[in-house]
Amino acid sequence: MKKEFAVIGLGRFGGSICRELSSEGMQVLAIDKDEEKVNEFKNIASHAVILDSTDEVSLKEIGISNFEHVIVAIGENIQASILTTVILSELGVDRITVKAQNDYHEKILNKIGAHQIVHPERDMGRRIAHNLISNNILDYLDLSDEHSIVEVKAGLKMKGRTLIDLDIRANYGCNVVAIKQGKSINVSPMADEVLQEDDVLIVIGADIDISRFEKNLVIDD
Repeated sequence: MKKEFAVIGLGRFGGSICRELSSEGMQVLAIDKDEEKVNEFKNIASHAVILDSTDEVSLKEIGISNFEHVIVAIGENIQASILTTVILSELGVDRITVKAQNDYHEKILNKIGAHQIVHPERDMGRRIAHNLISNNILDYLDLSDEHSIVEVKAGLKMKGRTLIDLDIRANYGCNVVAIKQGKSINVSPMADEVLQEDDVLIVIGADIDISRFEKNLVIDD
């Protein structure tokens, strides 16, 4: 059975979410108070409606509480984002994901019923920053406020050495959970695995430990 989503706010972030969910075959209701944006998604989403999400009566009329997951992707209008979240929570929506503008916005959202809070600009900034530091850092994903998972390319400092030689867990407190070699992926690699140049390590750990690991083994001098 297909999941049913509603996306409120069709800017860059909300529009991207709407497109991806629709391309995966999900039922998506696209909502925005801007007629031009709604018209853009009429042929992309299952349904698209012009609506002010701070109007509780309007949300009730479209049956918003029947949707399993509502994503509040409102842009810079923090007040509208907060009020929309309050209404959705009071109407009993099962799952509410909200885009936060800043940490203060996140604190409020946590108190008023948001189940998941995302910071797309901040998170993308972190990923880009890590990639700028070194071409060997391919991707970076926050798992929590203090833990992350990172994809790194085995550079000169790791080439020809085994995992037991590097002893990444003992020296840096991080765990190598997989190694990608070309199109294949080795999950839970053995300690005597010899790393080749351009192998990709998937490493998980605390942010402070990952930072030490990157500085000492990933970033080529």
